[in-house]
Amino acid sequence: MAAPVVIAASAKHTATIIFLHGLGDTGAGWASAMAAIRAPHVKVVCPTAPTMPVTLNAGYRMPSWFDLKSLDIGGPEDEDGIKAACKLVHGMIETEIKAGLSADRIILGGFSQGGALALYSALRFPQKVAGVVALSCWLPLHKSFPMDMVCPTDLPVLLCHGDCDPVVPYKLGQMTSSVLKNFLKDTDFKSYRGLMHTSSDEELRDVKDFIDTKLPLI
Repeated sequence: MAAPVVIAASAKHTATIIFLHGLGDTGAGWASAMAAIRAPHVKVVCPTAPTMPVTLNAGYRMPSWFDLKSLDIGGPEDEDGIKAACKLVHGMIETEIKAGLSADRIILGGFSQGGALALYSALRFPQKVAGVVALSCWLPLHKSFPMDMVCPTDLPVLLCHGDCDPVVPYKLGQMTSSVLKNFLKDTDFKSYRGLMHTSSDEELRDVKDFIDTKLPLI
């Protein structure tokens, strides 16, 4: 993996956001947007996924957290790749903890494939992180939950999805919210009228509010 884009806190560092990009992007693609909405005490870490062949894109090599075989509901999934990527994310969390943060001062976030991995990784992490920001995404290996869940049931999750998304269907976002609400106590699903497979100022304001609430100044 390439070195992540890291934007240091501009005040005393007491919290971190780890944000995972979508398929074919890099850490630089989201770093400035996250830096613009974080508070001064929050560090931003935006890693870049390894480059690999992606089945959904006819085997073309690109930055990808795991192989994407389908975006159809119930389609085949790269279980081994998802679990390997989850270990990478857990390593990033552990790095922040070893540097002196507690898990509840770390937010995991991501867009599209990155959001899917952030969601899965938080559910599979034994400590409660401060929250998950999952944009335009889905829950990988959803049939393995809640059996495979090891996080506390009060993990806060913010799901955001445009209702005109042509890549990750809006219905997939709705279904993900329904699944999570079966075993998590604090899941919020926000939809954005007319938004396609991208972000918007309105969505980023909601993300900022979530970050400010979950990572207050201490």
